[in-house]
Amino acid sequence: MDERTRAEVERAEAALVEHYPRLVRLAYLVLPPSMGRHRKVLTAHGLVQRALPWRAPRRPAGALPAQRGADTGAGYDLVRQRTVELALAFEERQRPAVLLPTVPFVWGLRLFPRAGGADELALDQALSAVPAAVRAALGLWQLEGLDADAARAVLVRAGVADPDAAQRAAGQLDRRTAGTAALLNSGEFDPCTVQARPTDLLRRRQRVRATAVLAAVLVAGTVAVAALPDGRPAAGPVPTAAQQALDPDRLLRTPHEQWAETSRVDFTAWPPRGRQAGDRQLLARALRVWAAPPPGTRVVAAADTSTRPPAAPPRLLYAGLIDNVMVVVLHDGERLVRYAEPEGATPTLHFARVDAADLTSAGGLVIGRGNGWLRYLIAPWVSDVAVRDLLAPDAPPHGLHLAPDGVTDRIPLPPADGAPCGHWPVAEFRSSPRIDDRRSFLVTDLGDLAPAHLTYLPSPTAGGPGEVTGAPALHSWARTACTLRSLRGTGVRAVNNWAYAQQDLPEGGGTATWVCNRADTWRGPGRAVVQFLPPATGPADPGRTAGRAVGTAACSPFGRHVLGDVHWQAKSGKWYLLAAGSSEVAGIDVTGGVRAGAAATTLAVPAGPQAPAQVAGRLRDGRSLSALRP
Repeated sequence: MDERTRAEVERAEAALVEHYPRLVRLAYLVLPPSMGRHRKVLTAHGLVQRALPWRAPRRPAGALPAQRGADTGAGYDLVRQRTVELALAFEERQRPAVLLPTVPFVWGLRLFPRAGGADELALDQALSAVPAAVRAALGLWQLEGLDADAARAVLVRAGVADPDAAQRAAGQLDRRTAGTAALLNSGEFDPCTVQARPTDLLRRRQRVRATAVLAAVLVAGTVAVAALPDGRPAAGPVPTAAQQALDPDRLLRTPHEQWAETSRVDFTAWPPRGRQAGDRQLLARALRVWAAPPPGTRVVAAADTSTRPPAAPPRLLYAGLIDNVMVVVLHDGERLVRYAEPEGATPTLHFARVDAADLTSAGGLVIGRGNGWLRYLIAPWVSDVAVRDLLAPDAPPHGLHLAPDGVTDRIPLPPADGAPCGHWPVAEFRSSPRIDDRRSFLVTDLGDLAPAHLTYLPSPTAGGPGEVTGAPALHSWARTACTLRSLRGTGVRAVNNWAYAQQDLPEGGGTATWVCNRADTWRGPGRAVVQFLPPATGPADPGRTAGRAVGTAACSPFGRHVLGDVHWQAKSGKWYLLAAGSSEVAGIDVTGGVRAGAAATTLAVPAGPQAPAQVAGRLRDGRSLSALRP
């Protein structure tokens, strides 16, 4: 290695020491949220400490090290580039093996940054929904202050497949979040200023005792082997990881009040509940059936959900008797697994994805289901549950009784496919003031273990989806609730109603609302349905479907441009072609059997009900936008 290379290494080392907190913050931002905050903190420090790509050679005798105040710009670029590359390597659980021995290790403590406010939480949730490349692009822009060309160069060298798309998505995320730079520089995203909490003290004490016993056994075994005349080792199988995962004594159990002291409010914060939570035989049966379902076992899995056996001891959430059925619910970090053991019948396993859950999507799960009814097991941070009918938006909700173990009374199921859609029961959860200042949110059953969270976006200028609590939100959902039936069994996480446009109808027909109904799944892809809602004849008067798309970003934070069209008949009997686009649509053009144009977000032109027409929009930035087709 020549002297020039030696100088580069020393400048890089100086830059790393000088800008260490800045680099760790960048690594923490890029790392996957699914790692959990404690592990992200430790891994971010480990990444930066490994950011020097090579080891400097031995310095000749008498030589002086590079000055810390020397030009470290090139050195900083080097360690920043290496930090981004190593952090991106963790996407989709790709862990560089070289990091394993160098990640800091903390015994007996959980570390996480200081909790922020509602704005920081909203940004953290938005970041968890985008790929690592987008988080890296946002960090290079807002934390590092790089312009688009410089940030793109870093992403290209880091191996990002489409850096331009990553930068566009980062720009969209920034526009949706006010004060992104200030939020990213807050304590919520600072892995160098952390809070410490103890782990499960009882379990740690048990592990210490178990370690001591194991050490004693190993010492005794060593002495015994030495005493054998032929030196043969004594026989004794060592449990494998798979065998340990089936040991009910190794099940993870969260302390009962940890949910109020943690910054990660999801299923990992649920304590074990139910009268049979200590029934070792029941828990062992549930784990064995999960690992190797016997013949006749009914296995149900939500869309794109694995039914593989546990790779490590899962977390126990519930074990108890629900309507004469023994039920055990387990969580392995990515999936909920419900084991049901009816008396005198074969067991049932139900799997559902719940990775990256949050306060609302981890607010409850379906613990029991029967003929026309279900019961929820609610999260420990949910203090009240009520039931309301989406098709009766003006009717008040009625409270629901909760058992001491968090199980609700029976709730009616929404109407089945093919049945009249005369009602749509939903549960209204209210969070404890200890965690979220009495936030209310609605969830509905769509056939999976985890209910779907319902939200509402009132206008294109609103900052983001809100809860379905006010009259406009409830009345919007009253007219679109019955479309939820098409989502059963598809692994839906949340459904949002976005009122993206309003239009004055011809011939004094009143004002119509255009709504995009967006369903997001746990696995990522979503479904969008554009609905045309003319003036209603009743609170539950359904609208008309104007267009739909599957596996699309339309009507999501990454697809805020939408256009729909529909044929509509006025009271006079005359037919019109109506079209409406979101706020960034500057004009609408119609070709085919109908030719018309408008330099506005809406259009109304006389056209027969069967007249073929192709509708396209012009965005303010010059791009074109096609209307969603039915």
